[in-house]
Amino acid sequence: MTSTLSLRRGGASPFVGAQPRARVERVTDDKAMLRTAAELTRDLHAPRAAVYWGDLIASVAVGYGALAAAMLIRPVGWAIAAGLVAVLALYRAGSFIHELSHIKHTALPGFRGGWNALVGVPLMVPSFMYEGVHNLHHAKMRYGTVEDPEYLPLALMKPWTVPVFVLVAALAPIGLLLRYAVLTPLSFVVPGMRRFVVERLSALAINPQFRRRSPEGEAKAQWTRLEIATSLWAIAILTSVAAGVVPLRAFAIFLGVVSAVTVINQVRTLVAHLWENDGEVMSVTAQYLDSVNVPPPTLLPALWAPVGLRYHALHHLLPGLPYHNLGEAHRRISAVVDVHSPYHKASYEGLPGLLGRLVRSSFGRR
Repeated sequence: MTSTLSLRRGGASPFVGAQPRARVERVTDDKAMLRTAAELTRDLHAPRAAVYWGDLIASVAVGYGALAAAMLIRPVGWAIAAGLVAVLALYRAGSFIHELSHIKHTALPGFRGGWNALVGVPLMVPSFMYEGVHNLHHAKMRYGTVEDPEYLPLALMKPWTVPVFVLVAALAPIGLLLRYAVLTPLSFVVPGMRRFVVERLSALAINPQFRRRSPEGEAKAQWTRLEIATSLWAIAILTSVAAGVVPLRAFAIFLGVVSAVTVINQVRTLVAHLWENDGEVMSVTAQYLDSVNVPPPTLLPALWAPVGLRYHALHHLLPGLPYHNLGEAHRRISAVVDVHSPYHKASYEGLPGLLGRLVRSSFGRR
């Protein structure tokens, strides 16, 4: 993103590039809804290890199997089909990074290490790039402000912002190879570069003003282990391609699959929120209403918003719920709250309508 942010106070939006909007009435918390949601889901907070491990292993097996097939199959049509399967399966496997930032690791022993070994390091997105960052997005006083690493008022920004937002994601595999194969080793020997790498290149964030703090204690040790492992893997990939061990065709397919995964995730990000806040602190209910659920009966969200991401608004309401219980939580709450409750107002039919709303909003503020 080329947009920059500012901490200016006053009537205008603190996000540079976001157009000022008319003041709207602040949304106060619907305490009845919040209380009902909490009470109805008290028994749904325990993650089931068999579900997590089974889902992850199945997704990885299908994903890497399809990726290998795409690399080896010669008929172009079958190779493309295998590549699409690889994209969807590895996208689902990668989406577990979101769960890692919320679950108590003592409740799922070894899952973080397993995910990093199977997905994080091979796809060059180790979990430290999200853990310690995503939780800031859920902080009540940060959400939707310039201090939120995962928020930009996209609905209030220029129309070109949305396509640029997606284009950046398409280039992600090149950026990740550069980050881990080149800049990581250099950052340990070139004075001043380490701070730049930690602050600017170590978070899956969309806010260009976000600066990552250096880790401390056990978090630093874990970060270092994962960063070294990912760096060695990235160097090995490039060395193998340069030496002719890995064919250029296979390398291009790998890059294409990773690029497609990041593009799908970026498109999903575009519709995870309404992106209409201009920097003010919001109530929990307002944060919920700025977020999106795409519940059944629509089926496609299971592909583009897997691992519970189709219930993103509910997740902001109850971030501690494991993904496999979000559907049950939604059913319980929907059946109990009043028909006029704000809870129902965060549910939408699907991706096209949400993208259209975002694009129309940005064009309306040229």
